[in-house]
Amino acid sequence: MAAFYRLSRISRSLRRGNSLLSAEGSYLHSPPPSNPNSNLTHALRHLHHLVEFSGDIRPRTQFYDPSYPTRSIGAYRELLQSSCFSSVAPNEKEDVSKNTNRDEGDRSWIDVYLPKKARPYARLARLHNQIGTWLLAWPCMWSITMAADPGSLPDIKMMMLFGTGALLLRGAGCTINDLLDRDIDTKVARTRMRPIASGALSPFEGTCFLGFQLLLGLGILLQLNSFSRVLGASSLLPVFSYPLMKRLTFWPQAYLGLTFNWGALLGWAAVKGSLDPAVVLPLYASGVFWTLVYDTIYAHQDKEDDLKVGVKSTALRFGDSTKEWLAGFGVACIGSLAVSGFNANLEWPFYPLLGAAAAHLTWQIWTVDLSSRADCNRKFLSNKSFGAIVCTGILFGKILS
Repeated sequence: MAAFYRLSRISRSLRRGNSLLSAEGSYLHSPPPSNPNSNLTHALRHLHHLVEFSGDIRPRTQFYDPSYPTRSIGAYRELLQSSCFSSVAPNEKEDVSKNTNRDEGDRSWIDVYLPKKARPYARLARLHNQIGTWLLAWPCMWSITMAADPGSLPDIKMMMLFGTGALLLRGAGCTINDLLDRDIDTKVARTRMRPIASGALSPFEGTCFLGFQLLLGLGILLQLNSFSRVLGASSLLPVFSYPLMKRLTFWPQAYLGLTFNWGALLGWAAVKGSLDPAVVLPLYASGVFWTLVYDTIYAHQDKEDDLKVGVKSTALRFGDSTKEWLAGFGVACIGSLAVSGFNANLEWPFYPLLGAAAAHLTWQIWTVDLSSRADCNRKFLSNKSFGAIVCTGILFGKILS
């Protein structure tokens, strides 16, 4: 308290003597003035002691140049921040600044356009981050495009229905995940601020919102044929059980692949009214292998937290051999896509674009820095491009067939 009292007295003295400070600016380079009754002299003497005590981080002439009298306030501020009288250490101040910037960067269109009461629900459905919707939608688009008649474009209405369904089902899956994992999410840095884990929404509110999402999804499902309705409804079993897999096995990413790529089966069924195993099973398998690639990379962001909490993942299972495993999954993914395209009688443009997709996947696997959370996230996000390349190849292969 004495230190802050002295700083307060210095501040008042500086304000009273600011007009004289420029004339006295050379004081710090010369012996203190001889007039002990001067308030300005008293302030400057204390400033001199503070500079010496704090280990001045810049040449004093930068702050007390007589040609810039307003530098005195800048000097006082610098002294307060860099001296031992500051209550925050320099490194801590840098961390606070980084955290502040990070929080500001977390703001999205949800915080700008939605009412305050609706924001937790939108975040629960991950409406601010749509990469999951794309990853769920691409296998549907592959299948619908492959099921189109030779030389024809895919059914646009069906594309729109499945795109909307992917948005709703992905949101419902996130809600289920957050309800079942709310105790785990509070212990993981990346997830502790999710709406249910943070207390922004109660489990009851989350359950009611889940019912609303499933009701909207039912409206989409009822517009499909009877076979597709049964097939689509059966996807709820893996959707509800997936969050439990990380407690039971080191392969939850494989189970996610079985869940996330259900659209590869459903899209074909919605167009054809049945399944052709020679086409849809390799297509479904390719999606599962693809999911193993991108979600294993994603899981490396949380492996330290997963060890502390006691949950399992392929990132922990593979360890230092992760890239070798991912390379194998990548080969299986591209190979399965080639088999599916061959059985669907796709023309030659499919294969060069499939080669481009293979190059993209290879780059993603061998260049990712698995020790960097930021790089793992960047490579994970790049899978949206992979899905688009494959879909384009199927589209051109079908149009020219």
